Amino acid sequence: MAKSKEVTVEERLRSLYDLQLIDSRIDEIRNVRGELPLEVSDLEDEVAGLNARLEKLVASLESVDNEINAKKNSIEESKALIKKYSEQQKNVRNNREYNSITKEIEYQELEIELAEKHIREFRAQIEQKKEVVEKTKQHAKERETHLKHKKSELDAILSETEKEEEALIKKSEDYKKKIEERLVKAYNRIRNNVKNGLAVVPIERGASGGSYFTIPPQVQMEIGARKKIITDEHSGRILVDELLAMEQKEKMEKMFKKL
Repeated sequence: MAKSKEVTVEERLRSLYDLQLIDSRIDEIRNVRGELPLEVSDLEDEVAGLNARLEKLVASLESVDNEINAKKNSIEESKALIKKYSEQQKNVRNNREYNSITKEIEYQELEIELAEKHIREFRAQIEQKKEVVEKTKQHAKERETHLKHKKSELDAILSETEKEEEALIKKSEDYKKKIEERLVKAYNRIRNNVKNGLAVVPIERGASGGSYFTIPPQVQMEIGARKKIITDEHSGRILVDELLAMEQKEKMEKMFKKL
């Protein structure tokens, strides 16, 4: 049985830097979108909240309308009773009956006054609520317009980058399979610990790319020899020499153009 070819340190470094270039490209695409997806989501929640408030306000207006109608019915009932009691007063036999009916009439008159007062209050409430409804409608309309604008902005960016991003994510997964698991774990850990997501960086002008700490000449020579994986003592990033980085960048740029 033929032995599987042993992967050299240089091949590991090239694969790691390729992976970094792919993931950095994905980061660039996501940075172009920036906060847009979050803005769209927040606007959708805001518009939904305003529409829910409008529904409650309209339901509240209907409820007050029902209250007014109930009071109007109550007034009609009281008027009917007053008419009935007034007819009864004509046929009373004594003062006690007359006074009793008079009290009933007065009571119904007070009920009418109270109902009319409530109707006035309800109508004032309706006017106030209508103002709030109009303001809420206007605000909802403005936010919906803003949401449409932001959505079209996001859709335009997505239509340009979504296909490329999906292809790059697949490439990233494929490249990770080529690299031994412990190195992928180390790469992911470094990437998560640094702000710009750079876990593998070249030496640029004698310093570590991304952190700009000077690398001693002896260490630079070791990195250039590509015999072992060396990390930056300050940032923990994996270091590659400038020539290797240039070669891999050229290769990956050609690949990106085909996506």
